[in-house]
Amino acid sequence: MSALPARARIVEVGPRDGLQNEAVALDIDTRLELVRRLMDCGLRDIEAGAFVSPRRVPNMAGSGDLARRLPAPEGVHFPCLVPNDTGLDAALAAGCRDIAVFTAVSETFSQRNTACSVAESLQRLSGVARRALDAGVRVRGYLSCVATCPYEGPVAAERVADLAQRLMDMGCYEVSLGDTTGTGTPEQIRRLFDLVSRRVPTDRLAGHFHDTWGMGVANVYAALLSGVSVFDASVGGLGGCPFAPGASGNVATEDVVYMLSGAGIETGVALDELVDTACWISARLGRPPASRVARAHRGSGRIG
Repeated sequence: MSALPARARIVEVGPRDGLQNEAVALDIDTRLELVRRLMDCGLRDIEAGAFVSPRRVPNMAGSGDLARRLPAPEGVHFPCLVPNDTGLDAALAAGCRDIAVFTAVSETFSQRNTACSVAESLQRLSGVARRALDAGVRVRGYLSCVATCPYEGPVAAERVADLAQRLMDMGCYEVSLGDTTGTGTPEQIRRLFDLVSRRVPTDRLAGHFHDTWGMGVANVYAALLSGVSVFDASVGGLGGCPFAPGASGNVATEDVVYMLSGAGIETGVALDELVDTACWISARLGRPPASRVARAHRGSGRIG
């Protein structure tokens, strides 16, 4: 068990992983405004879009136009999801300097998500990563369904470790382990990261937790105890996965920031402004924010 880190880095995935499964499709101007507001909160890693089929994920249509209009401040990264060479071509044409690639632990989820086996996915991504790196583009890796698969049930932790290493061997600077179904529990997550860290250095791992069963923040803390200090989160608890039945939103960024602050861990993120952003984007989607911190803040008018 590791001591808690002094600082944690949050990768804000609301503009992509959050919005992709929302019922309301937002225009590019609103999506850009969300990115700007998140930057103003202090977030420096913001997943901005996805170069995927607009037929399969209509809410990510126009990601190329969005990427061209993104600001370019020093020290801020806007990774975009890229599933294949066609997506990479579009990302490069839009001037992206950061991409994310993804595969799954389970065969059935891989087929439902990308219409190919895990082995075929890895072969495809290897070529994408090689081309991106040759073009000077940073590559982040995602691994889905690290706790359970919505179609196959529990997955083997050893398989997670093997696939995480495969992504690292492709040249990914970081691999995010995703509890896509949100069924993971803290002890399970702690043991998983302890095992994976025998193959991939802890400082190259990130945690990506959904809050379907209410374990998102608890799982962040469990991963902290294993030495992980990078976490994906979605403002307002936006999102879910369109190819994982029953998966609800990602763990809310403001819930994670509040918990980390209480543990004395710096994030560089302004919580009040983040809550304001969660309320703003949730209103655009026609519903209240899903996060407990945003709801408590709206009820009390203050934090702390």
